[in-house]
Amino acid sequence: MSEEHKQRLREYLTKTRDAVLWKVEGLSEYDARRPLTRTGTNLLGLVKHLSIGEAWYFGKVFDRPFEPHLPWWDDDAPEGADMWVPASESRQGTLDTYRAAIAHADETIRSLDLDVRGHVPWWPQPDVTLHTILVHVLAETTRHAGHADILREQLDGRAGLRKDNLNQEPHDDQWWADYRSEIESAARAAASEQPGG
Repeated sequence: MSEEHKQRLREYLTKTRDAVLWKVEGLSEYDARRPLTRTGTNLLGLVKHLSIGEAWYFGKVFDRPFEPHLPWWDDDAPEGADMWVPASESRQGTLDTYRAAIAHADETIRSLDLDVRGHVPWWPQPDVTLHTILVHVLAETTRHAGHADILREQLDGRAGLRKDNLNQEPHDDQWWADYRSEIESAARAAASEQPGG
């Protein structure tokens, strides 16, 4: 595969990483950390989780370990430790770790060819290429960016890829309330027309 193909994938990944990072900007400590779903999903926890993914997949998989060691990926780490940030870990430290993991990953991407082999021991087909890992991390980051988008919208209504590009027409609160009401009415009408709805 070509260098151009690699660069295109990295550009997509960069845009998605940036989207994740801005979701935490401008929030209080509480809002950045608090659980917003039944399973505890929270914005800063998503950043922490993605740090581990970047560090592991673009580090250890290609025998390029990320430093410093991130204890959250140890076998004896408490379940879910990679998905939330305790008060003893600063927001800035979490963001800095993500940025450092990104820089390390980008150096792996820059320095290796897409067909270079790596190893992910827990995957059913553990022998992988940089291309496989790049696509995997892009998909994973995009998935979590979508989670972050919904969480941020729940907090203050902000949605989109970047703070200067919200991917939606500007409307006031009344317009959005009317729009949501229209969707709700359609859902109720459809449910009433279905047996057992």
